[in-house]
Amino acid sequence: MSDFFQNGVITNFHNLTGRSVEDLEKELVRFSHRRKMGLILPSLFSELEGPALSNIVDELAKVPYLEEIVIGLDKADRDQFLHAREFFSRLPQRHRILWNDGPRLKAIDAELDKEGLSPSQPGKGRNVWYCTGFTLASDRSACVALHDCDIVTYERGMLARLLYPLANPSFQYEFCKGFYARVADNKLNGRVGRLLVGPLLRSLQKVYGHSDYLDYLASFRYPLSGEFAMRTHVLNNIKIPGDWGLEIGVLSEIYRNYTTRQSCQVEIADNYDHKHQPLSEEDGTGGLRRMSNDIVQSLMRKMATMGVNLTSDSFRVLKATYYRNALDMMETYHHEAAMNGLDFDQHAEEAAVEMFTQSILDAGQAFIERPNEKPFIPSWSRVQSAFPDILQRIYQAVEEDNAGKV
Repeated sequence: MSDFFQNGVITNFHNLTGRSVEDLEKELVRFSHRRKMGLILPSLFSELEGPALSNIVDELAKVPYLEEIVIGLDKADRDQFLHAREFFSRLPQRHRILWNDGPRLKAIDAELDKEGLSPSQPGKGRNVWYCTGFTLASDRSACVALHDCDIVTYERGMLARLLYPLANPSFQYEFCKGFYARVADNKLNGRVGRLLVGPLLRSLQKVYGHSDYLDYLASFRYPLSGEFAMRTHVLNNIKIPGDWGLEIGVLSEIYRNYTTRQSCQVEIADNYDHKHQPLSEEDGTGGLRRMSNDIVQSLMRKMATMGVNLTSDSFRVLKATYYRNALDMMETYHHEAAMNGLDFDQHAEEAAVEMFTQSILDAGQAFIERPNEKPFIPSWSRVQSAFPDILQRIYQAVEEDNAGKV
């Protein structure tokens, strides 16, 4: 049985019995006396008007074991922030909204920016970073989960299964990653995970040689999932990317700071669907084009820190190797779709592979041209060394925003 739960180098937990969420929650309530639990929700204001978040809030309102919910709100003016306060007010748990575009947090951000300690660009990474800072300042949880706000198939059992390995006092995991099958609308989803990350990890091994780090990444069934959890103290010392490389960046930091025995992954859903990105926006940027470029750069930066010599010539070899591997894996997915009666658009799949191939060259060129670019947001331990009272100030700003003084 141990082989069944071991997937590569990290422990792998399957949802074998379909255990009821009520049963899981009873245990988590008991665990919460020893290890209190929190949740981070990074959100755009537009998601409050979308099809997913209202159901997510309704589901979370039933969760009996959460000590605190921290909501990061981006792209919201004053009226939208006030609307968000009302929107989330039906949560019975203690919850706080970080109004990232509000004057209090913007003033703190400007002060950090003067010292080169602020996230260099807006986005999910910046949102998550400030949420983790508030979570540390609040000091109400021993372990904290994070998931996206666009999950249209959300049910609260996802959160229970994600937190269980960290909340159980007899387990000593520091990090847990969620995984699930990406099937919806009678087709395979998860193009970036299937057609970019999977074949790219295999290609990196071929071009640059064996790497325990790449083995570690490949052992995650869905490394790009936005659902993960960790012990709260872990937040002090990780350096996360501010772009679409967030998920790969978090995995890389966990690998750097902890042993693989302290990481696990858990199957959190049988059915999962969320908002899908287009291949690119109308101007040729954004969408999966930007996402894939950020992910490839995140991997390259990590490889460079491990002493791998990345050159323009090797990027061209990597591109060719990736393209062949991706087409081979695409054929396997075609067979899987056929066996399960799913639709499969070969043209769309190959178009995605071709775009990802170009992303590898673009990311490699950007890596060569900007060798001094700071790829990570500083860790909170570093920020606190420069501003010893920074967490208390963030906490106070958020409390005042949520108390109505806006």
